[in-house]
Amino acid sequence: MGKTDEKYLQEGIDKFTGRLKHYIQFRLSIVPDIKQAKGLSVADQKLKEAKSIQKLLLPGDRVILLDERGVAWTSVEFSTFLEKQAVSSVQQLVFIIGGPYGFDQTLYARADKMMALSPMTFSHQMVRLFFVEQLYRAFTIQRGEPYHHA
Repeated sequence: MGKTDEKYLQEGIDKFTGRLKHYIQFRLSIVPDIKQAKGLSVADQKLKEAKSIQKLLLPGDRVILLDERGVAWTSVEFSTFLEKQAVSSVQQLVFIIGGPYGFDQTLYARADKMMALSPMTFSHQMVRLFFVEQLYRAFTIQRGEPYHHA
């Protein structure tokens, strides 16, 4: 949800998304912030965000919400998870970073899994950078490349 405002974060995101293209087809979709959100309740904001996100999902997508209540993997465990997804019948793996208030129940119902990067809360802009770095790290682990040192 929303664009990345900080230049240094965007530079990091661009660095790792560029590297990811050597391993997978990767696309980062930014859902615009909800207009006039200040006049909406938190529940209404989450519902509007969910509707915007759901428009981007296809029926065969495997959806993983990045949520502090999800499963927390090590980098190696995350790499193994991705390897298993690659050999399954998943057409597209979609990781979703929510807005400032988290997800509406409709997205929890649509999700196949929840993943936690940390029990701490980070801004969604920072999570983008952390996540694309971990995604890149996972592929270097799979290939035995020196980026990840166990």
